[in-house]
Amino acid sequence: MTHPTRPAHLDLALIGNCAIGALIEREGDIVWCCLPRFDGDPVFHALLGAPDDPMDGRLSVELEGMVRSEQAYVPGTAIVRTRLYDAQGQAIELTDFCPRFWHHGRMFRPAQLVRRIRPLHGHPRIRIVVRPRGEWGQRAPEITRGSNHLRYVLPGQTLRLNTSAAPTYVAGERWFSLHAPLSLVLGPDETFEGGIESTARDFEEQTTRHWQEWTRRLAVPLEYQDAVIRAAITLKLCQFEETGAIVAAMTTSLPEAPHSGRNWDYRYCWLRDAFFVVRALNSLSEVGTMEDYLRWLHDVVRSSDGHVQPLYGIDLERELVERIEPQLPGYRGMGPVRVGNQAYEHFQHDVYGNIVLGSSQAFHDHRLFRRADASDFAQLERMGEQAFALHDQPDAGMWELRTRARVHTSSSLMCWAACDRLAKIAYVLKQPERQRFWRERADLIHRRILEAAWNDKRQAFVESFGGQDLDASVLLMAEVGFLPAHDPRFMSTVDALERTLCDGPFMRRYEGRDDFGKPETAFNVCAFWRVDALARTGRREQAREAFEALLARRNHVGLLSEDLDPHTGELWGNFPQTYSMVGIISGAMQLSAPWADAV
Repeated sequence: MTHPTRPAHLDLALIGNCAIGALIEREGDIVWCCLPRFDGDPVFHALLGAPDDPMDGRLSVELEGMVRSEQAYVPGTAIVRTRLYDAQGQAIELTDFCPRFWHHGRMFRPAQLVRRIRPLHGHPRIRIVVRPRGEWGQRAPEITRGSNHLRYVLPGQTLRLNTSAAPTYVAGERWFSLHAPLSLVLGPDETFEGGIESTARDFEEQTTRHWQEWTRRLAVPLEYQDAVIRAAITLKLCQFEETGAIVAAMTTSLPEAPHSGRNWDYRYCWLRDAFFVVRALNSLSEVGTMEDYLRWLHDVVRSSDGHVQPLYGIDLERELVERIEPQLPGYRGMGPVRVGNQAYEHFQHDVYGNIVLGSSQAFHDHRLFRRADASDFAQLERMGEQAFALHDQPDAGMWELRTRARVHTSSSLMCWAACDRLAKIAYVLKQPERQRFWRERADLIHRRILEAAWNDKRQAFVESFGGQDLDASVLLMAEVGFLPAHDPRFMSTVDALERTLCDGPFMRRYEGRDDFGKPETAFNVCAFWRVDALARTGRREQAREAFEALLARRNHVGLLSEDLDPHTGELWGNFPQTYSMVGIISGAMQLSAPWADAV
């Protein structure tokens, strides 16, 4: 059969287990998976194209004569089911997941993909295509055979596919009739113990139980529960649990807009993004992610010489040198494909606020296995010193401008937040002198922002001290407690941003030109910040309309990317974007009716 053309939207589902992740197209092809971890070489890279055959870099199960597909998550889990139908009504079902469950007192999360295939109707014929590649699509594997497995020998790693299908048919990519369920288990080249079919079934049952138990512990809002649960699972899947780091997205080089060149590698841990993830999950009473992340963050702080980078690798790599992989054409042919991210060299002063904000709950929350103490506070005070010293100094800002430095209002705002939260932590630790010290510093920054970031002509807080341009990031002023939402200056700023940056419910980041010109697409998290601001300022019905319009732009399984074309509704940018999924949780928690209204 002719393989279906990739849809115009990012119609992808995410599976994972907090060790690896994979993206699956609506028709069931696995088109993105990096092994042995999130930032590794993509063994399945078809999302970014293929230099030779379009079937390279994917794992596909094709139904002969397929005419339509259906795809959905098993409710409350990270397990995806895809159904394929032909014109005669014959059908098969694919079940995809990465094993994750408690085993022998520890979390079992191997770098392993499991695909179960079963006939639903008729006598379907299928073809299994497994074409991993190495070195960013350049190397085809050497394939060797065993009695029930195939080995794919790639540079730096060897994968083993254990299968209850005939290895001869899989290796030859032959069409065959599917009479009974069968399974594929792809992972490290290790001996497979137990029967393939029974093991795959057991892994599915235990993984289902794990996720449903995890989900039922979430303190979800009354309304928008399905959207919140899917967002929470997605955020959890973006944590590399071994170290605690949280990646900004699973992908690299999905452009922010067509042919824009705004193609970046997001498979690293930005301290800013991770803070928002932790806070969103905390709001659902899921504190385990925060505890794991704080392990990683404490090592970042303790290994710093004062300066902290805006991002690090998931095992604390400092140098993430950016390079281009020219052999892959890019998403829908829109290169370049980048690996690494030059932003690690940037000075982004909001990072110190993100560190303190991300850590502060650990001083207040009595549920934690290890609450933060005075020694942790001493380490955070080092971050506060940096925040105070740099609050009025130029930086690249949260939007990571590469060719321009200014005193960005959002950076100064987070420096204020660092000092403000340190004062509150000192109060909890009963250190009144340090409380006064940090309160005085927070108050000084507060006054400075009010003086330098307000623009009388625009009747708004602007993107930089003494600047003219508007920037959506100032919407965070109410969210982090810098100003009451009903402060006339904040309300005026919201109005000005709406007039300038909004296309209906969607919102661009800023109005000024950057290194690539003016942004063409809306930035999803900015639209969610606006929802929050509208709700806080009493415009709840308008906030609800905007929020539900954003929810309607999620893809078929409830996921969002970084950017969105406000005119076509098409999703752009890296996927799934943690920032955007955070916005779903934050908006729902802000807008939902209370449980008391129903029960």
